[in-house]
Amino acid sequence: MWIADQWKDYEVIDTSDGEKLERWGSYELVRPDPQVIWNTPRELKGWKKPNARYHRSKKGGGEWEFIDLPKQWSINYKELTFQLKPFSFKHTGLFPEQAVNWDWFSKKIREEKKKRGENKPIKVLNLFAYTGGATLAAAAAGAEVTHVDASKGMVTWARENAKSSGLENAPIRWLVDDCMKFVEREIRRGNHYDGIIMDPPSYGRGPKGEIWKIEEAVYPLVQKSAKLLSNDSIFFLINSYTTGLAPAVLTYMIGLEVEKKFGGHVEASEIGLPVTSTGFVLPCGASGRWEK
Repeated sequence: MWIADQWKDYEVIDTSDGEKLERWGSYELVRPDPQVIWNTPRELKGWKKPNARYHRSKKGGGEWEFIDLPKQWSINYKELTFQLKPFSFKHTGLFPEQAVNWDWFSKKIREEKKKRGENKPIKVLNLFAYTGGATLAAAAAGAEVTHVDASKGMVTWARENAKSSGLENAPIRWLVDDCMKFVEREIRRGNHYDGIIMDPPSYGRGPKGEIWKIEEAVYPLVQKSAKLLSNDSIFFLINSYTTGLAPAVLTYMIGLEVEKKFGGHVEASEIGLPVTSTGFVLPCGASGRWEK
């Protein structure tokens, strides 16, 4: 398992009975987590008096109970700064477990940058780019990034994070678009990228109501995205939060579409976050990685 254990401003403090107690900077939140099927004693005071708690409804969805939480605050990961705000369906605008992937591809970008020098850019495509965690990590490492997400609000939020991180003038293209349609257009244009990141949701809708179901749509997207890799490409990353897509499935897809053409190495694993109270690791989905 790949573990995001380099955080200072975030931690999973404890887990019990379908929920996790987390620290986001100075604030403690209680949020649902379907992986937490154990029922252990809730002895820490944060369980009783968090700054906010998300209550899931039996009918689907849910709502926040705000006790003592600002509408917006920020946390840091290394040189990056992220603006957080609680919004619908329990999210805060950041998936901290992804930091283990940011570190991985940032190292790849920096190593390649040294080889190429300043005159040959490293181009990275980030699909389903959300609030820009991976985009900013890649840009901070020296890449030119194309950030694509179907939600205008998420792209606006990502730009706020870029400004907070001192990257407002970094070479980032911000695009509100359906990811599959964008990839198809890029193929027709003959454009290529040295690294591709995709973080598809289990279910979603495009800007014109296009329905996305990961089990049906992810392999065609991997097939088409692989056509955008340059001959000098250095990495390909796909994340999955869907329990039905095991790491071996990600390995198989990337192996068929990327490794067979470019060689290199494919590896996939669960990703997780350490839990302070127990020393165990909370699973948070899986990632598949290809490197040259």
